[in-house]
Amino acid sequence: MILITGGAGFIGSALIRYLINHTQEQVINFDSLSYSGNLASLMSIDMHPRYRFIQGDICDALAVTQVLQQYKPKAVMHLAAQSHVDRSIDGPGDFIQTNIVGTFQLLESVRAYWQNLEQKARLAFRFHHISTDEVYGDLTATAPAFTEQHAYKPSSPYSASKAASDHLVNAWCKTYGLPVVISNCTNNYGSHQFPEKLIPHMILSALSGKSLPVYGDGLQVRDWLHVDDHVRALYLVLTQGKLGETYNIGGLNQITNIDVVKQICQILEQLAPQYRPENGFASLIRFVSDRPGHDKRYAINSTKISTQLGWQPQETFSSGLHKTVQWYLTNKAWWQAIVDDTYQLSRIGQDKQQ
Repeated sequence: MILITGGAGFIGSALIRYLINHTQEQVINFDSLSYSGNLASLMSIDMHPRYRFIQGDICDALAVTQVLQQYKPKAVMHLAAQSHVDRSIDGPGDFIQTNIVGTFQLLESVRAYWQNLEQKARLAFRFHHISTDEVYGDLTATAPAFTEQHAYKPSSPYSASKAASDHLVNAWCKTYGLPVVISNCTNNYGSHQFPEKLIPHMILSALSGKSLPVYGDGLQVRDWLHVDDHVRALYLVLTQGKLGETYNIGGLNQITNIDVVKQICQILEQLAPQYRPENGFASLIRFVSDRPGHDKRYAINSTKISTQLGWQPQETFSSGLHKTVQWYLTNKAWWQAIVDDTYQLSRIGQDKQQ
């Protein structure tokens, strides 16, 4: 039994679908169903006998303890987090509460549970904390990619809160002996991603004939990782990773934001000509004021997970992006409900002082 926090989110739901479809693991999905949590992302497996959903908040120590005691998981994969940089600029308090306080509460509940397990179960137990490359901060254009030894230098409230959670997990390992592994990933993309993130935001805005806002000059570089490649890596880290170690997971796709948007436009020209504006999808691109504290470049060195665990991404950015655009075109019911309800494809995260 694996307990997954945040399993109704983008990466969490992809992980659960992978575990149910490609392993024999039993899965408990523990999620508070905040604005980006969506059980519709799990409709394909929600009736599976090896899957169970429990609504709960990681900040609620009693609820976490009850789940641990009832289901007695052999591992916890911690994905529950507030994860959008722009939202962290508008409202950092939620990020401090969920990502720092929530991780602390979860660690304490898990520590108490783990310490009371029988010796064999204690030795087999794992706590996997899933984090981000943004904890490392900004890279210059010519600097080598982040390794696991890179110093932390977060720039946004979001990345600072994730850096703090990473430090807490490491401290609980070193102080209390809790058996942990940590992974830090690059920008994820793929199906079922909440529309506030860059790629789905651009796809859905283009289909609606809305402008495609690109921050600053659009030359910010990100390393893009398809979510299906990511969740394969996560399971490897959980089951084969060395305790107390961190593993960086990257997609080997360093691309500027403006090139990402242009590629989306090109794919839409092919797949969705019926939505094409008069001057083409690229005519919708608009350069807007940059995001406060916007890092210029992220890049991950995945040598460690590649050499030690044998993981490599299977999707190129071209193949993964094509699949992603096609999924949003085919699954309008999934995203239309979100757009109609909680998200209006509007820009957030602007500097309120301007």
